[in-house]
Amino acid sequence: MPIIRKINKILIANRGEIALRIMRSAREMGIKTVAVFSTADRNALHVRYADEAVCIGEAASSQSYLRGDKIIEVAKQLNVDAIHPGYGFLSENATFAQAVADAGLIFIGPSPQTIEVMGSKLAAKESAKKNNVPMVPGTPSAITDIPEAKKISKEIGYPILIKASAGGGGKGMRIVENEEEFEEQMERAVSEAISSFGDGAVFIEKYILSPKHIEVQVLGDQYGNIISLFERECSIQRRHQKVIEEAPSPILTPAVREAIGKAAVEVAKSCNYYNAGTVEFVMDTNLNFYFLEMNTRLQVEHPVTEQITGVDLVKQQIKVAQGEVLEIKQEDLQILGHAMEVRVYAEDPRNNFLPDIGNLATYVRPQGAGVRVDDGFEQGMDIPIYYDPMIAKLVTFGKDRTEAIERMKRAIDEYQIVGIETTLPFCSFVLNHEEFVSGKFDTGFVGKYFTPAVLDKKLSESEEKVAAALVATFLGEKKTTKNATKSNLITGKNTKQISNWRKNRA
Repeated sequence: MPIIRKINKILIANRGEIALRIMRSAREMGIKTVAVFSTADRNALHVRYADEAVCIGEAASSQSYLRGDKIIEVAKQLNVDAIHPGYGFLSENATFAQAVADAGLIFIGPSPQTIEVMGSKLAAKESAKKNNVPMVPGTPSAITDIPEAKKISKEIGYPILIKASAGGGGKGMRIVENEEEFEEQMERAVSEAISSFGDGAVFIEKYILSPKHIEVQVLGDQYGNIISLFERECSIQRRHQKVIEEAPSPILTPAVREAIGKAAVEVAKSCNYYNAGTVEFVMDTNLNFYFLEMNTRLQVEHPVTEQITGVDLVKQQIKVAQGEVLEIKQEDLQILGHAMEVRVYAEDPRNNFLPDIGNLATYVRPQGAGVRVDDGFEQGMDIPIYYDPMIAKLVTFGKDRTEAIERMKRAIDEYQIVGIETTLPFCSFVLNHEEFVSGKFDTGFVGKYFTPAVLDKKLSESEEKVAAALVATFLGEKKTTKNATKSNLITGKNTKQISNWRKNRA
């Protein structure tokens, strides 16, 4: 039986907006927090917010946020009770989770054994299959024999998908349209899997045409109680990574919603899961769904689930980690309204969404009813080149999907970011697109409908004046030069500020 262990102090083994988000819930629970940071994050908001903060290394994550040994050492020195890994970095590292437990500390997440099983796509599928969870047709195990793999692919039927067993984020993944290109794509997938994960194991599965990416939030305690907190729609993606999420999905029927929720719970039961986790599915045009994988951590998009359920997932994580019985029953939950999230990345959507690192010369958050901003930056700060380029998660909530979308469009319009390119213009384009509004979109949306040209809108004369005024303000903060004319405000080295403003207004 689990032992009740009261948590009085938590070390957050992460940075930025997720570190802040965890700290805020901890503070509401009367729990002290410890921030760890790299030299690049010395002035970061999460460092200032925490009760205590310790520098653990240089800017590179390999010398700081990935140094589990240093993180545990700090935790022990400061008499920390538990470590929350957030997402990314060490959050799904079974070795780290075990080291935390071996040090006598509480890991706020699932068991190391569960992380290890679900960290392998093949092991995860094998585990889920035992509980009769729907699976995409494919190979039951890793395969390296090319003739045999070609034979299986032919039986499954093209197109097929070759995926790295240890993969994620679209790496080690290849779509194969026909038998002629199989060998080349197989070799590329294996090579990329080795390069990215040190593991060349790949498997083959049927490629679902016009797929939707649907995921289900689950929460379990250490006594075997597991619930589903409904689904999230995550099909708007670039480079196989999400940009816009919403809850609930606009296309699920009540019957399908109940079925996919039960399937997610079965996946969690198959690996004795506890704490917060996400079960991901691919769904075809007939609403048939198939298990993809399980993420054994809090997801970036968890706020939309919190908005429609009224459940603070971080607080629940902490309570479960303390050994408490889950206080929420499945029958207690209902969907309240609709929530939308856009990820505000420092990326250039005109240049294949490549990172655009720089200084936040202007940074003004949107406000008002139904608007939530989870971020870790403020005006004047630099976006570090060393980490994921996400600036913020912009979340809106409404009584229905239409209101959530309209609020998001208004919030994006209010969001002022000058100095870098962001994904806000792209998100605005998506929200106004008929395919998105209808709910019929799939994971191929970007490839089908988006080109940089759709963002290039000419500013009106009044907008040009506003842009010039914004740049004038920026220059006034950076220089002592006075009486700058409009002509020199919109030329030369100031062009980027004007350009950024224009694109963020598109």
